[in-house]
Amino acid sequence: MKKVLIITYYWPPAGGPGVQRWLKFVKYLRDFQVEPVVYIPENPHYPIEDASLEKDIPKDLIIYKQPLFEPYGLAKVFSRKKTKRISSGIIQSKNQSALEKAMLWVRGNFFIPDARKYWVKPSVKFLLEVLEKEGIDTVITTGPPHSVHLIGQHLKIEKDIRWLADFRDPWTSIGYHKKLRLTASSLKKHKVLEHSVLNGADHIIVTSPATAREFKDITSQPITIITNGHDSDYGGDAHLDKDFTISHIGSLLTGRNPINLWKVLSQIASENSVFRADLQLEFMGLVSKDVMDSLYRFELGPYIKLRGYGSHAEAQRRQQRSQILLLVEIDSEETKGIIPGKLFEYMAAERPILALGPKNWEAGKIIEETQSGSLFDYDTHDELKKTILKWYKAFKKDSLSSKAKDIEKYSRKSLTEQLAKLM
Repeated sequence: MKKVLIITYYWPPAGGPGVQRWLKFVKYLRDFQVEPVVYIPENPHYPIEDASLEKDIPKDLIIYKQPLFEPYGLAKVFSRKKTKRISSGIIQSKNQSALEKAMLWVRGNFFIPDARKYWVKPSVKFLLEVLEKEGIDTVITTGPPHSVHLIGQHLKIEKDIRWLADFRDPWTSIGYHKKLRLTASSLKKHKVLEHSVLNGADHIIVTSPATAREFKDITSQPITIITNGHDSDYGGDAHLDKDFTISHIGSLLTGRNPINLWKVLSQIASENSVFRADLQLEFMGLVSKDVMDSLYRFELGPYIKLRGYGSHAEAQRRQQRSQILLLVEIDSEETKGIIPGKLFEYMAAERPILALGPKNWEAGKIIEETQSGSLFDYDTHDELKKTILKWYKAFKKDSLSSKAKDIEKYSRKSLTEQLAKLM
């Protein structure tokens, strides 16, 4: 059985989608004659935690740990709430305080490529010994944080190994990069590092065709697309809601604010008292102030149910209980290639997906291909209203359902088989 070293920052008890990709790969790699060895930080700063994910860690898995210094700990001295919000990915586009602006500027210009940069040097020294001890000649790094890739890069230089770099998100083209208040010299440093990693790795793995196209302009190294996927092992009780629930599972951050949807729901509620009595808007996870302000502006406050962050098992239960599952992406050119991890679990839950995002959104193409829901852009009104009313009519007849087609290829086990072939 071939051994590989997997270097990741996110690992249980970390919560959220970032941890699940490689946790699930590790869960199934032994089925394809690959023995994973995992390297993680000993004292990480995880803004959200989900201990329930620990059940997916294989028995007898070898895990190495090393401590790291993270400046978020120092930043808490000034503002614990703002530090947690920024480290969670919530960057407000409006009404930023002077402290938030300063923290973002420091984050973007002093910590390149990111705040975990101080983990690189001690990790390389430690892992050179691990590679020798375990007899490993293949290393996989997964980012963000992209400083993890720098560990792989140095190991490649120091030792004759094969290095695969997995990008769960793009690097310099991702939307929040523009909000980090980068100077010209800082942006150049990011691009230099991005170029060196993409050209230094033996193989690049990405989660979407758009990222593959972008990286092909930077490197001639081989690139393979392995999307995120679903691993529907939830076996609890999941009876459908009696209300007409439209549920968003996961963080709904600044920018993901489909005004046209709120407007349509407000109109239908004002025109139809029965719909008004049945409607429930459910949010499980962080919701930005921008989104909440819009919901209240369209008088949707009475229908809102905020559940906060829950475990992955709870998220699966809510996905299967909800009448409609809401998928939202920021309406911009930069987000067309983003395929949210929750999409695949939505499909596996077999509930209709209501998706709103940019024109030519790659996630929308998957929804259309699998016939798992309906896709709309941010300008659509009449067709959106017609679809919601059609689904509501089916709900009243107890016939609202979705049977997505050909989704087995997006199962975590099938995707792990693709990964194992690269090794």
